[in-house]
Amino acid sequence: MTSEIRRKEILKCMNNCSHPLSGTELANQFQVSRQVIVQDIALLRAASHDIISTNRGYLLNAPSLTQRVFKVRHTTNQIQDELYSIVDSGGNIKDVFVNHKVYGQLRADLSIHSRRDVDDFMDDIRSGKSSPLSTVTAGYHYHTVEAESENALDYIENTLLKKGYLVI
Repeated sequence: MTSEIRRKEILKCMNNCSHPLSGTELANQFQVSRQVIVQDIALLRAASHDIISTNRGYLLNAPSLTQRVFKVRHTTNQIQDELYSIVDSGGNIKDVFVNHKVYGQLRADLSIHSRRDVDDFMDDIRSGKSSPLSTVTAGYHYHTVEAESENALDYIENTLLKKGYLVI
């Protein structure tokens, strides 16, 4: 394993863990010395990752986001407006998925955080590279959306409801 991959894996471990991870624990997991872990943590900090050292180990100080899944339906002509509505209301669109009656759940990561991300996504759709996933379920689909608070998610939900996109 390269040192770059190891640092990415350390970040994943820290993201998925609610308790501090000790240098010894990380060293054992990645089969390196504790000093190598200390150096990796220093490099991750230098790369702008907010890592806190505690007496029990390292913690990633990541902003806590809440998330909610919204079931929506609209035409392909309304995709851009739907996505703009979410990001303009403070949401980050993690994914889109459908529940297909034959294939089961089909999911695609989106990672849309801004109007520019929406525009890039729409350029890809309009170029004919592929069709929107919702076309296989008559426009019905789901989005996992992250926001800074439940209030922000409530606002997004109300916006989608007012525009007629939210399926209740």
